[in-house]
Amino acid sequence: MDRSLKELKKQTQEVITNFQDYWDLHNMQEDYDRLLSFIEKANDPKLWDNPDQAKSVTQRRNELQLKLDPWLELKKELMELPDLIELTTEELGDAGLPTLNGDFERLFAAFENLQMLDALAGKDDNKAAFINIHPGAGGTESQDWADMLLRMYTRYCEQKGYKASLVDYQPGETAGIKNATLYIQGDHPFGYLKCESGVHRLVRISPFDSNKRRHTSFASIYVTPEVDDDIKIVIEEKDLRVDVYRSSGAGGQHVNTTDSAVRITHIPTGIVVSCQMERSQIKNRDTAMKMLKARLYEMEKQKAEEENEKKSGEKRDIAWGSQIRSYVFHPYNLVKDHRTDFETGNVHGVMDGDLEGFIIAYLKYITNLRSGVKT
Repeated sequence: MDRSLKELKKQTQEVITNFQDYWDLHNMQEDYDRLLSFIEKANDPKLWDNPDQAKSVTQRRNELQLKLDPWLELKKELMELPDLIELTTEELGDAGLPTLNGDFERLFAAFENLQMLDALAGKDDNKAAFINIHPGAGGTESQDWADMLLRMYTRYCEQKGYKASLVDYQPGETAGIKNATLYIQGDHPFGYLKCESGVHRLVRISPFDSNKRRHTSFASIYVTPEVDDDIKIVIEEKDLRVDVYRSSGAGGQHVNTTDSAVRITHIPTGIVVSCQMERSQIKNRDTAMKMLKARLYEMEKQKAEEENEKKSGEKRDIAWGSQIRSYVFHPYNLVKDHRTDFETGNVHGVMDGDLEGFIIAYLKYITNLRSGVKT
């Protein structure tokens, strides 16, 4: 972007202000003061008289350095940018603007990237994810809408470079799906896709209505992280009902030849998971158990979060299962997220997997929530 000198100075000050606000809200100065303290302790030769203490101090120093070094480098360059603008324009005039604009773009992108990494620092954000898609009431209309969402997430994963495996697929009687589950692997899949949990609403002229009336359909999305083996989720065998059945839907010729698909119902919670990805019933059961553990783990996490909010008197802004986004095809084109207010008129682009804008807006939104910033 070619900015005039006046625009460049104005936007530079805005970014510096935003950076300082972010620095203050996330208590980075306190972290920096602690880092200086640990550096001073680590440089004291007497520290090594106690190897355990020395190990603890150096570990904390290294952790803080890893976290803060990129921020400190960016802070230094941002604070020097106004002087660089003055010196360059005094020497080169407008001829120096292209280089200065390039410097600004680089620092702005670095700031955006660091905020994104900060937003993906949750303990489960780097884990693989399960996306379960379930139509709401409404028969064929909602089942078709659920199938459209399955395609949307599959396309998003292709664009993102994720590996998406269809572990469960139950087709509808006429069109669409009754249920589907994707297993997503890649770079922080749960961190990026966790914002999709909730109810998605579609408004369109129904292709199944001969009178061409407008219909509203709903589908629920549940995104859960894959649970590591070191996280213990206790599941009693007596609490499970395991059903096997013949696989259905896309997946190759073999899927309809054996009763290899597995459905597990967790009786105390009513959670139902199923898998038909493999020829082997045993492998399908193992995957279904992973899905069940993920759902139970996420349920316990949410209970803990809600309990903390009750104790602190906070009102929960993001409710599991709440209506989060509307996709309007008629009488106008609009996709709007009701949490962040991010919206676009490019409905078809979104349905082709262009979700990055919504996901980035949500990550910024939850970062602000954690910091106490009103959005």
